[in-house]
Amino acid sequence: MKTAIVFDCEFLCVQGSQSRFWCAAHDPDPVIAQIGAVKLGLEGDFPLMDTYRAYVQPVDRFSKRYPIDPFFTKLTGITEENIQAEGVPLQEALAGFDRFSDGAKSWSWGKDELNMVAISCYVAGIPWAIPAHRFDNAVKLMIVAGMPIEDIGKTPSNKLADYYGVKHPPLQGHDALDDALSVAYAVQHLLRTGNLQPEVFDRT
Repeated sequence: MKTAIVFDCEFLCVQGSQSRFWCAAHDPDPVIAQIGAVKLGLEGDFPLMDTYRAYVQPVDRFSKRYPIDPFFTKLTGITEENIQAEGVPLQEALAGFDRFSDGAKSWSWGKDELNMVAISCYVAGIPWAIPAHRFDNAVKLMIVAGMPIEDIGKTPSNKLADYYGVKHPPLQGHDALDDALSVAYAVQHLLRTGNLQPEVFDRT
């Protein structure tokens, strides 16, 4: 079955990082601590076929592991214990994501492959093997489906399924897999209602 991948990343911050564009002396580099992804079937009933989640050991420019700030834990639910028990090196997590995607195009709410993955690889000093043409912006799908631009600007990924009134299991905002699921549920709904056609995933 033809598939598409919906993914999301959580990246380090401390209180106020976003408003400062991560430019304060005490701000960590915005490197990935978690990757989540959903495999969406583009045929039949458009099933959610599988999921992927990886905790990543976030490192600085000298390969020293960043500690997890309490603000980041409160925002995402990701704890120091999660990283110590389940965290893997970035390269391992990305290799797992590549295997999971199996060559399918990957979509995020925005440009996570640039804003998070590319930065993280640069900081860690590792190559990023998946070419840019295998990524795209899920915002384009919502535009095709008729979502007003003003609504797109005020709807984060974790609220997208609720925007379309999709019933779903409880999701935790700012968890990479749950945010990816929110987008995937919305895309699945639009496919099932005919507001999106599978062919659009090749055209955008």
